[in-house]
Amino acid sequence: MIRDELWRAYRHNNARLHPLRTLFWECTLRCNMRCRHCGSDCKTSAAVPDMPAEDFFRVIDEIAPHLNPHEVFVIFTGGEALLRPDLEACGLELYRRGFPWGLVSNGCLLDESRLERLRCSGIHSVTISLDGLESAHDWMRQTPRGFQRATRAIALLAKAPDLLWDVVTCVNPRNYGQLEELERYLLQLGVRRWRIFSIFPMGRASGDPDLQLSNEQFVGVLEFVRRVRAKGRIHCSYACEGYLGPYEDEVRDSPYYCRAGVEIASILCDGSISGCTSIRTNMHQGNIYRDSFWEVWNRRFEPYRDRRWTKKGQCADCKAWRYCEGNGLHLYDDRGDLLSCSLRRVLDAKDGSPLGR
Repeated sequence: MIRDELWRAYRHNNARLHPLRTLFWECTLRCNMRCRHCGSDCKTSAAVPDMPAEDFFRVIDEIAPHLNPHEVFVIFTGGEALLRPDLEACGLELYRRGFPWGLVSNGCLLDESRLERLRCSGIHSVTISLDGLESAHDWMRQTPRGFQRATRAIALLAKAPDLLWDVVTCVNPRNYGQLEELERYLLQLGVRRWRIFSIFPMGRASGDPDLQLSNEQFVGVLEFVRRVRAKGRIHCSYACEGYLGPYEDEVRDSPYYCRAGVEIASILCDGSISGCTSIRTNMHQGNIYRDSFWEVWNRRFEPYRDRRWTKKGQCADCKAWRYCEGNGLHLYDDRGDLLSCSLRRVLDAKDGSPLGR
């Protein structure tokens, strides 16, 4: 309880200070896959064109005088960021300006020569998605040889000791039974950092019940993460999805905290200014084509930094709300209603007891 109260005080102070630590750039909505769980509903040919690099760098040059560039991590995302032919040039410009940068990728386009070009452009980190063993991954990604290409990328990264990199896995009923085998496979590939997510019902996943874990499977994932962490062979953690009650100390490195709009901002492909890119509802706070990013960051984002508006519906009488404050904002629909409560799923699976009442 003391730790929870101290962490709550830290969160509230951080919301007041809102130090920008991570800036996502949704640099393209084009993608070479058609993943069943895509929150952006990306396609090979996107309706929204790629943002011109000069537009993004106007924002970078605007914020640079107000902060220490070395303390703001820029992450290229999409779509598939590696589809941008100027990605290395953009990364090099960030490097010259003192901003560390990385990318999130499905790995299909990451071969030895591309990785070398990225390293020469100053890349710091890479995240590769691998959603199970071959049949499960390719089913999820709906792309032939997607698994082979992703594992090729992971094997290349394992030989690059100067990079910080990890693998992320979205658990669903298809790959749920493969987790222990997948753990062994990742260890063979040389993976040392592994983040595990569940799939929330947004984007394409909103109408696909085959992607949703039961409450018992959800708890099974948390138990799996706890076991992997206890073994110490691979650093495994569960995503920052929501407050997990009895699992908080066992599946993450720090207590639950949705940092969207507090430490994390995103510039979307159309110029919208938002929190993290996992938030697919319209919680935009401005647009770089009509607003100053720095003014938006400092004077808006109230729904992100003051979460009292979330104390309604299933959260209204919940005793855990004091430490949860409504779960991650990516779990809200367009009406501002919570789609899924992580703690309720844990407690319902364990004993069916009502939540915090």
